[in-house]
Amino acid sequence: MLAFLGRRILIAIPTVFLISVFVFALQHLLPGDPILVMAGEERDPEVIAALREKYRMNDPVPVQYLAWAGNALQGDLGISLRTQQPVLELIAEKLPVTIQLAVMALTIAILIGIPAGVLSAYKKGTWVDWLANIVALSGLSVPNFWLGIMLILLVSVKLGWLPASGYMPISEDPLQSIRIMIMPAFVLGTALAATLMRHTRSAMLSVLKSDYIRTARAKGLREHIVLVKHALRNALVPVVTVITLLFGELLAGAVLTEQIFTIPGFGKLVVDAVFNRDYAVVQGIVLCTGVAFIAMNILADAAYRVLNPRMSDQ
Repeated sequence: MLAFLGRRILIAIPTVFLISVFVFALQHLLPGDPILVMAGEERDPEVIAALREKYRMNDPVPVQYLAWAGNALQGDLGISLRTQQPVLELIAEKLPVTIQLAVMALTIAILIGIPAGVLSAYKKGTWVDWLANIVALSGLSVPNFWLGIMLILLVSVKLGWLPASGYMPISEDPLQSIRIMIMPAFVLGTALAATLMRHTRSAMLSVLKSDYIRTARAKGLREHIVLVKHALRNALVPVVTVITLLFGELLAGAVLTEQIFTIPGFGKLVVDAVFNRDYAVVQGIVLCTGVAFIAMNILADAAYRVLNPRMSDQ
């Protein structure tokens, strides 16, 4: 397993390099000049010149990239042009918020989507299958911002069951933190559950037609053992890929949901950085997101081997 993971990490290194080049190049194509924003309304030429020299804006773009990449390899992603805080410090502040939201949303999606997909495949062509597909289609079609607003109006304003917005670290008050985050997690989780349901159903339908499933049933095994131990275990291999990609998307930041529920996560940080032309913050966030996606794919490859040890290392 260690040799397998080592090879996957070596393959990922060129990908990270290409992501860093792509991020740095695209960032400089954005319209506007962050130095002019920092210089204020007066825009004193001496101040502008000093700022350009301080942030190495006068250097050629390749030189700027090499300096940025070299610092990034040492854990220095630069300084925010707007707040003057280290980018790594800003990311460390927002990352726990986004991870909590992502984990809760993905947990809800798994608890709903995978059982619904298994049941839909097992009951193919019945009213259960039709109902599951209708619910999945609704989950994909309903906009997150509309569902979030409706939940706030119903659950928070009318019923008063849960807080409408805000955030509290789970380390301070776990119960209150979960109460605050459960609605935004549900909003994100329903859409993810619909995606998981469709992929699980498709994988289960393919597996249930296999010869070894017919053999297991011919041996007299109970149906739930056939479904869970034999069919679901093999059907989960492609579903794991979907789960890891969905988790990577959540880590990138659910912008609309975080804005509606005023959650100070990656989404708000990205929006503020883009509007303020804060190059260093945008570059740091996108680079970390790309690395997170690569890490999720490596974990997915490792999970394949756990679910199906017969899979090769290729």
